[in-house]
Amino acid sequence: MEQEAVVLALIRQSASSKVVTVRKPRRCCSPVVGRFRQTPLRSAPEFTRFRSIVCISSPQSKNLPKGGTLQKVHLTLANCVISPNASNKLIQSLPVEQENAELEAQVQRKSSGTGSKKDKHLADTTKVAVSLSPQRHAAKQKHIRLLPPNEALVLAKREIDRAPSVNEDPYLYAPIFRNVSVFQRELNKKGKDPLNIESTDSSQILKPGDNALTLESYELMEMTLKVYIYRDGSRPIFHKPFLKGIYASEGWFMKLMEENKQFVTKDPEKAHLFYLPYSARQLELALYVPGSHNLKPLSNFLSDYVNKIAAKYPFWNRTHGSDHFLVACHDWGPYTVTGHEELTKNTIKALCNADLSEGIFISGRDVSLPETTIRVPRKPLRYLGGNRASLRPILAFFAGNMHGRVRPILFGYWGVGKDEDMKIYKRLPLRVSQRMTYIQHMKSSKYCVCPMGFEVNSPRIVEAIYYECVPVIIADNFVLPLNEVLNWSAFSVVVAEKDIPRLKEILLSIPLEKYLTMQKNVKMVQKHFLWNPRPIRYDLFHMILHSIWFNKLNQIQTPQT
Repeated sequence: MEQEAVVLALIRQSASSKVVTVRKPRRCCSPVVGRFRQTPLRSAPEFTRFRSIVCISSPQSKNLPKGGTLQKVHLTLANCVISPNASNKLIQSLPVEQENAELEAQVQRKSSGTGSKKDKHLADTTKVAVSLSPQRHAAKQKHIRLLPPNEALVLAKREIDRAPSVNEDPYLYAPIFRNVSVFQRELNKKGKDPLNIESTDSSQILKPGDNALTLESYELMEMTLKVYIYRDGSRPIFHKPFLKGIYASEGWFMKLMEENKQFVTKDPEKAHLFYLPYSARQLELALYVPGSHNLKPLSNFLSDYVNKIAAKYPFWNRTHGSDHFLVACHDWGPYTVTGHEELTKNTIKALCNADLSEGIFISGRDVSLPETTIRVPRKPLRYLGGNRASLRPILAFFAGNMHGRVRPILFGYWGVGKDEDMKIYKRLPLRVSQRMTYIQHMKSSKYCVCPMGFEVNSPRIVEAIYYECVPVIIADNFVLPLNEVLNWSAFSVVVAEKDIPRLKEILLSIPLEKYLTMQKNVKMVQKHFLWNPRPIRYDLFHMILHSIWFNKLNQIQTPQT
């Protein structure tokens, strides 16, 4: 059992520590050294060192030092051992590092059946989950950064493999994440690829669980990852981000990556990953001949670029491109890589067109890139938000061009005039848009239908998330964006193409309580799909980079111990 007491404490904040005064429930406290754990509402446990200096005679005491506040805290005797029968005697006080080592040794002796009764009692009373102290975290970070890149990646992989099942980050909402560690173990038992998501069939998406592995791998990314960006390549195809429209994701990632100081290194020998900073959209604008239906010039151009950097630098040839990555959101992104075998088979590709059926996108190595529509590059977060659930009278909404195999079928069954609850349009008619705009329709609908067009992805998926409308995804063989960590079944509905005739039946069968939960989850996942001009933790820039990092680690085979 963990030895812990709920006590009243006087908190005085200082630059280096928190000074805490503890009052025991029965008798006046004596000076002790230990840890306290604050438990504010909706916040992760926070462990901080404290020193008890004064006793408080009454919770109602008015003689509080300046700047002090009374708080209820959970006291855990982790840094010291206080005799159970002593009221005022300090038995032992250890430095953190020595304490941790001794406690670990004593717990090991207990588990092996050896050691004294005192050891066993101590092990029982000190089983606490404590996050790394800042000193140990800094030491670990320094150790990793001193390692050669390959060794650092192996170490990171091992750390992730043994990540504990805890979530102590108040900024992550657990239900929208999938349990990646359980997912890997379950599929590995069957001899399958750990991240081989066959399709968007909802039966294959796991139930929500803890997101411990996401936290661990994300923190390791922040601690470890260094990316080298090739300066080779001329504008506009290279180094000129396209920041507007439905293909803006590749441009925003390029912009923020090239401006980044935390992850970017100018020394390629220190790099864990190498970024090919090209724009598939700019490549199309520069080289594609309209109406020719010939993408060969695009793939040949990128193949020549890879051959040049492979001849100029040793880095590509060391791994045959497996530690290189590219980010392409244009529908033709996958086809721009087909002119080079190693680029196609080895390089990590973050693609909006994440279609498993074409054999270019490989699940578990490549990353499904969210397709974000940016209307005003200077204000990428404009129009966010939507109506609450009670102010969403429309059951389902879609408006768009009738290209691709799915949309004509959708319109044939549910088009204008077929059903009052289903607002399914080709392009939104002027008479309708004058009364309610496209964005207002999404903000006023319970479900936003996101059928594939020419390719599997649709910008409506992220638009729905922006406007807090539950996305209904219709695209077989589509690997959902950021599927490595996000549990899409918690905030979306996936409908097989063959079930389009049953679309209304499927939506009406969802209980109100479940819909309200999904709509709440849409709000909670929204921050992971935002382009911030100055990136912040867990936003879309970091989530994409994390997925690239995670899939690189996924390729590393570590020996079983």
